[in-house]
Amino acid sequence: MQRTYIFTAFERFWHWTQALLIIGMLVTGFEIHGTYKLLGFHDAHVVHTTAVWALVGLWGLAIFWHLTTGEWRQYIPTMKNMDKVVRFYAIGIFRGEAHPFHPTRARKHNPMQAQAYLAMTVLVSPLLWISGMVYLFHPQLAAAGIGPALATVATVHTLGAFLMLAFLIGHIYLATTGHSPLAHIKSMVTGWDEEPAHAAPPTTGQA
Repeated sequence: MQRTYIFTAFERFWHWTQALLIIGMLVTGFEIHGTYKLLGFHDAHVVHTTAVWALVGLWGLAIFWHLTTGEWRQYIPTMKNMDKVVRFYAIGIFRGEAHPFHPTRARKHNPMQAQAYLAMTVLVSPLLWISGMVYLFHPQLAAAGIGPALATVATVHTLGAFLMLAFLIGHIYLATTGHSPLAHIKSMVTGWDEEPAHAAPPTTGQA
């Protein structure tokens, strides 16, 4: 196997902590919405709100880290080799073909990943954050005579939650599409990407 160190300790901490907080917010958020009863409304609300502020703090650290290390460049979208990646997920993956993209320290995300993460960052996340904060502080906004109706805010926030859930499901599925079902998950635990030596790209190869 060819091993390449891809994900730093902070990236792995940030990834798994964020995943835990997002899953916790989805579970408690849908309970607050009335989808099912698990913790009870009050406890679900407390856990949900606590997770929100924890994620705000985590994102603050992550933004600072990305800006100071230059890792924000990983999320710059590109169309280079996009056709090959799309073909792989549409056809090649079902034929046992090798993935056309090989992550490196300089480029960790394939073109589809970069596009998806950018969409999450600039569309879905702001939708959730803005509607969530308006929801949280709606009594104060209403007292000041500003802000939309609570039902509208709840609908927008729920839409954002479903989009996040769809992304999470897709993310988990695609994480199992490496040379083995746990290969990508293992790399996010250890930091090391492992691929069969014959599939390794040239040392200067980029996607």
